[in-house]
Amino acid sequence: MENQQGDSSIISDQVKVNGNLTPLTLTTEGKLQWTTEKGQHSLTVEKEVLGFTIQGSEIIIKAVTEKRDGIFCSASAGGGALARKDFVFEPLSDESLHLWCQHLRDYINSLGRPKRLFIFVNPFGGKKSALKIYFDAVKPLLEDADVQITVQETKYQLHAKEVVRAMDLTKYDGIVCVSGDGILVEVVNGLLEREDWNAAIKMPLGTVPAGTGNGMVKSTLDSAGEPCTASNAVVAIIRGHKCSLDVATILQGDTKFFSVLMFAWGLVADIDIESEKYRWMGSARLDFYGLQRMLCLRQYSGRISFVPAPGFEAYGEPTRYNGEFTSTQSSINPGQEQHVKAEQYSYQGPDVDLTNLEWRTINGPFISVWLHNVPWGGEGTMAAPDAKFADGNLDLILIKDCPKLGLLALMTNLSDGGHVKSPHVMYLKVKAFILEPGQRTKDPTRGGIIDIDGEVLARGNGTYKHDQKTLMTYDKLQITVDQGLATLFCPVQQ
Repeated sequence: MENQQGDSSIISDQVKVNGNLTPLTLTTEGKLQWTTEKGQHSLTVEKEVLGFTIQGSEIIIKAVTEKRDGIFCSASAGGGALARKDFVFEPLSDESLHLWCQHLRDYINSLGRPKRLFIFVNPFGGKKSALKIYFDAVKPLLEDADVQITVQETKYQLHAKEVVRAMDLTKYDGIVCVSGDGILVEVVNGLLEREDWNAAIKMPLGTVPAGTGNGMVKSTLDSAGEPCTASNAVVAIIRGHKCSLDVATILQGDTKFFSVLMFAWGLVADIDIESEKYRWMGSARLDFYGLQRMLCLRQYSGRISFVPAPGFEAYGEPTRYNGEFTSTQSSINPGQEQHVKAEQYSYQGPDVDLTNLEWRTINGPFISVWLHNVPWGGEGTMAAPDAKFADGNLDLILIKDCPKLGLLALMTNLSDGGHVKSPHVMYLKVKAFILEPGQRTKDPTRGGIIDIDGEVLARGNGTYKHDQKTLMTYDKLQITVDQGLATLFCPVQQ
């Protein structure tokens, strides 16, 4: 039969809703349509239906709807926070009940949704609310969608990386991080350090906001005009849409680290890392300590070199690539040989000849050097408004000099990306990057902090917790980009 919208129906039959008979139709366009005394109703299966259960003679549709000012609305349009809602239909016969279940199951299965997820929960991140978010929002929605879940609480730093390196990925359709951005970064590094990294990195990754920054999940949800809530993030994962994500390789000698969010040196890094002493304040710590740092502003000597993306060749002065970053094995002793062989089977970074590219350079001093892979650095910080998930570029936000009042005005525009329009900011896209970090201009005995995805990559002398060991030294390092290497769950197919 044809419905009123002209869509062909997969199945249409009389059912009871609240004791009243009404026609219920599942269209080939994936819409459930019915009528009550309050008018016509519709659910879009792909966007709003999570799954269904059978209770006696009734079909209970597990759905999500937008909740605005306490009123439930259709979630098809998008833009609002999502809440769970059940819709109950009672077919008039066992045969009708069986047919409805079969067609609903077949249609949902045709959407290619994940059926088995491995979930990391970081109980230490942000305000230590990840477990509550998991039990209140994540678990109920995944159960509604009939997703099999395996949960692992992270016990210490790099725990997630260790688990991912050894786990059997064939058992899962995706990995989800209920955390801030740090666990996602660990997962990416773990996947790329496997011998089967080329297949492993195709594993779809999802994030649910439960940390301080939540920049990656904010970026994915905002790209579809959706709010950054746990429920919206989980539903995006359930829907199973995917997008590609650039991965940056940071190289210093034989040491590598893989980044998906951001790289910072100077003001942003100092605020991000040194504000940890106020972690109990949650995300407010960044604003609080940021004001302190602007009042006592630091500048750093140093130099940056980069390969500009097309359209940004006017920035900096011409220079040549210095290929000091090629890993060498001449000094390897026999005890290291097995480790080196294992390393050779893991991902080595993008295969690109940097010597033949057009390099540019800018000398310091610098207030802030900030590279971003996605638009949002946190829920309230649109660091790089023009950043794309998989364009093969990093967005560089550079501040060399700025009066304190101008800097304060600039930082207040971070919430909407307006800071990049400041005359004190250089905003450009780069395909490769080299940092040569220096000392504070007013105190040459002290260096700076290099921050990668919210964690310390290197510390100079005299910095916050400078006695703690870091992955790299406070010295020259190189960044290259592998376009679209990783895969993310996202609200809409991209």
